[in-house]
Amino acid sequence: MSTKKILMVLTSHDQLGDTGDKTGFWIEEFAAPYYALLDAGFEVTLATPQGGAAPIDPKSELADFQTPATEQYFGDAAAQHAVANTHVLASVEAADYDGVFYPGGHGPLWDLVDNPDSISLLEQFLSANKPVSAVCHATAALLNVKEPSGLFAVKGKAVAGFTNTEEAAVGLTDVVPFLLQDALVARGADFQQSDDWHAFAVQDGLLISGQNPASSVLVAQKLIQHIQG
Repeated sequence: MSTKKILMVLTSHDQLGDTGDKTGFWIEEFAAPYYALLDAGFEVTLATPQGGAAPIDPKSELADFQTPATEQYFGDAAAQHAVANTHVLASVEAADYDGVFYPGGHGPLWDLVDNPDSISLLEQFLSANKPVSAVCHATAALLNVKEPSGLFAVKGKAVAGFTNTEEAAVGLTDVVPFLLQDALVARGADFQQSDDWHAFAVQDGLLISGQNPASSVLVAQKLIQHIQG
């Protein structure tokens, strides 16, 4: 039985709007799914729009946000090497993988919404009946993905992501290029949510999505269950 392979797509974007602050991907939203996938026997490949080093949101490195998974990452030279040397997104093929996972952080709001390589890749996964998963802000990568019919892939689908009230709570409502919840609703998604900061993930067909950092491992577990059947 061949090893199942997962592509993880991280942001290359490290500027938090015009604030002068840094952003990137949220380390917990990468680390928890990454180790869940490895522990389930999957092979994981990392890619970003630009290739090379994927930027970690410095806020996600603060002590308050550490978990056993992030602590494992910061002691894992191989994982750190992989994050520092990601593949260029345009060079990867959906046919080589059994599923895809997009970790969040604010970076994806800028570089994974309109990225043609990302959109094409996600459309190829869906066309091949392979699961597509994302957590928190990375659900934004689904906004412009279309079904073969031409309809938006999220239209009429249960989808979760970082909520308007969570964005307000972190004080970035006026910094982000758009509010993810509003954008998903505008695309016709059946936006699902739990209380702020609670773990919540939902699957609708091939789409698996989670609300916030606490939801990342739930998304990974649904992805694993879908592939392993």
